[in-house]
Amino acid sequence: MSWDTAERVATWVGTRRTLAGAPTAPHIDAATAARLEEDFAEVTAQAEGLVIEATGLRPLSGEARARVVDRPGWVKNNLSSFRHLLDPVLGQLEANTLRGTLPGAARSAAGAQLGLVLGWMSTRVLGQYDLLFAGDTSGDAVSYVGPNIVALERRHGFPPRQFRLWIALHEVTHRCQFTGVPWLRDYFLSQVDQVLAEVTPDPHRIAEALGRAAQAVRQGKNPLEDAGMLGLMAPPEQLAVIARIQAMMSVLEGHGDVTMDRAGADAVPDAAWFSRVLRERRNRAPRPVRLLQQLVGIEAKMRQYEQGENFIRAVESTGGPAALARVWEGPDRLPTMEEIRQPADWLARTDPASLIAG
Repeated sequence: MSWDTAERVATWVGTRRTLAGAPTAPHIDAATAARLEEDFAEVTAQAEGLVIEATGLRPLSGEARARVVDRPGWVKNNLSSFRHLLDPVLGQLEANTLRGTLPGAARSAAGAQLGLVLGWMSTRVLGQYDLLFAGDTSGDAVSYVGPNIVALERRHGFPPRQFRLWIALHEVTHRCQFTGVPWLRDYFLSQVDQVLAEVTPDPHRIAEALGRAAQAVRQGKNPLEDAGMLGLMAPPEQLAVIARIQAMMSVLEGHGDVTMDRAGADAVPDAAWFSRVLRERRNRAPRPVRLLQQLVGIEAKMRQYEQGENFIRAVESTGGPAALARVWEGPDRLPTMEEIRQPADWLARTDPASLIAG
């Protein structure tokens, strides 16, 4: 993997209008940049207090820290995370090749492909809590992509302070989840490591994946619907791990959305407006964007997050906060994707009475 190529391509895509219709980043003067830094420092602290009160999840590390970045800065941070994860895998793959290194053209091509995806994503993302970011081992940093946030505020006339707090609420919820539930971070990373351990550039597997995709198309199905290309190319034993990660992220994102609404009910009166505009923004994505979303699994991810929110609300309406608290007790309490679609099954499986009887 050529990481330099990935960064150059991603930066170019992120700062120019692409074929997918991504807008160029708006100009932000020094005064606007300073105000972004000041606002996000304040709303991140405010959001943390509101989330802790709403969820009872108190981070075990220090206070949340806001980090405002531009699109190239977001790309750089995420490349750092990818490199932290993938360098050991890539090193093993290179050691197994005939000459000990991947050909330069292949490394550049892989870097360009990753750069294309990250560059496009840098034009869409608003905020991010990245527990994999190698430059922040404390787990305290929450990132916000300033140009994208300012662009939406200007285009739709959003009240900046409200909109920024609304974004912060969701990202800080993720920080409270991963730093307030002692086992969650290590469990998530172990699942990711398990997926990466099975990654192999096997031409036969790629050919089989393309064959399955063609068969799905002939049957009138979308072969990328469930997990993008990764799910299409993964062997059966890896699909089970991917399914566990998807189910966990569905719960975490659904919990983030519910918490964002609940914690911000008084502080963000325009939350329904913000949510409607961003949902319409996703639905209006042009065809090339929808294809890219499918390839990287984002479209499936959006659908699963909606299912996760429905799961959270169903559990709370049936058993209240005490029932939902079972989710944080351990990995075996996490729901499967089937249980997310059928919350009653999860409630029955994790009910204390049934556990004692069992």
